[in-house]
Amino acid sequence: MDESKGSQKNTGMAIVAYLIFFVPLLTEAKNDPFVKFHVKQGLVLFISYIVDMFIGLVPILGWIIAPILFLVLIVLLIIGIINAAGGKEKELPLIGGLAKNFKF
Repeated sequence: MDESKGSQKNTGMAIVAYLIFFVPLLTEAKNDPFVKFHVKQGLVLFISYIVDMFIGLVPILGWIIAPILFLVLIVLLIIGIINAAGGKEKELPLIGGLAKNFKF
């Protein structure tokens, strides 16, 4: 019971992790495994946005792929926020497995 209360208490920081991934790392929430999980997922999303921006610089093909990828990333962001708000540690589809590679 106590563990679920801790997760519920930090759902706000877990949600923030998807919007600005590093903010929870600057607070006491960085020690919470639930928040760390979502920070890693948020970091993967952030890196994906950067990659999308570079894809958008490629003439013609990049101009077609980048907006589609951006919409996919927005959907993944919404899924991540919903999972964090619900207190779930569920990997994001397609890119969630990459988050396991980060150690912090």
